[in-house]
Amino acid sequence: MPSLKDLKNRIGSVKNTRKITKAMQMVAAAKLRRAQDAAEAARPYADRMAAVMTGLTAAAAGSSSAPKLLAGTGSDKRHLLVVLTSERGLAGGFNSSIVKLARQHLIELQAQGKDVSILTVGKKGREQLRRDYGSLMIHHVDLSEVKRIGYENAREIADEILDRFDLDGFDVATLFYNRFQSVISQIPTARQIIPAVVEENDSVDSAASALYEYEPGEEGILAELLPRSIATQIFAALLENGASEQGARMSAMDNATRNAGDMIDRLTTEYNRSRQAAITKELIEIISGAEAL
Repeated sequence: MPSLKDLKNRIGSVKNTRKITKAMQMVAAAKLRRAQDAAEAARPYADRMAAVMTGLTAAAAGSSSAPKLLAGTGSDKRHLLVVLTSERGLAGGFNSSIVKLARQHLIELQAQGKDVSILTVGKKGREQLRRDYGSLMIHHVDLSEVKRIGYENAREIADEILDRFDLDGFDVATLFYNRFQSVISQIPTARQIIPAVVEENDSVDSAASALYEYEPGEEGILAELLPRSIATQIFAALLENGASEQGARMSAMDNATRNAGDMIDRLTTEYNRSRQAAITKELIEIISGAEAL
C-alpha cells in the first residue's frame, strides 16, 4: 500500500498534468477556429475547380490526345500512396485513422499483385508506416518548420509527385487524409488524384460547363489545369487535415483533463482514508498504552 507521502506526490503530479492538458486544449481550441475557417473557405474553390474539370474531362477523356494525367499510363500496376498526417502527436486517433486506411489499401493492392510505394507528409505517418513498410517509402516531406500551411507547400508536394509520374515512377496515385466534419468527427478519406477522377458535384450546376467554349481546346487547357488541380486537391487536403488535427487534439486533451480530474478525486479519497487509518491507529496505540499503565 502506498504511503501518504507517495499519494500526496502522485496527486501533485496529476494536478500538474491536468494543467498541461487544459492549456493544450485551450491552445487547440484557439487554433481550431482559424483552421476550420481556412478549410471551409477552400471548399468552394475546390468545388468550382471540380465542376470545370468535369466539363473538360467529359469532352477530352475519349480523345487520343488526352493528357497523360487524365488518360493515365495504360496500366495500374504501380501505385503511389500519398499519406498526409501531422508533425505532432497528442491528437487522439487522428494520425492512426489515416495510417490505418492507407495500410488497408496497401494490403489490398499487394494482395492483387500490385507494386506499391509510399510518400509521406508529416512525421507521425512516417513513424507508423516505416515499422512495417520502410522498404516501400520513397520520399518524405517535412513540414515541421512551417508555421502556417500555404498553397506553396501544396505545390511543392504536387511537383514532387508530378516529377515522379513524368519519370514513370508509378501509374496511380492516391491521397490519404482526414476530412473535417466536426470537433469530434473527422472522416478518413482516400482520393485518387492520378489519373484524374472527377465526379459530379451536386452543389454546382452540372450544366454550367455547357455554357462555355474553350480556346485553344479542351486538351490544351487540361494540360495546364490538371497539374493545378492536383495541387489544389493537395492544398485542400492539407487544410482539412489541419482543422481535423486541431479538433482531434482539442477533444483528446478535453478527455485527458477530465480523466486527470477523476484520478485526482480517487487519489484524494484514498489519501484521506489512509490518513484517517493512520490517525486511528495512533489513537489506539495511545489508549492501549494508557490502559496498560
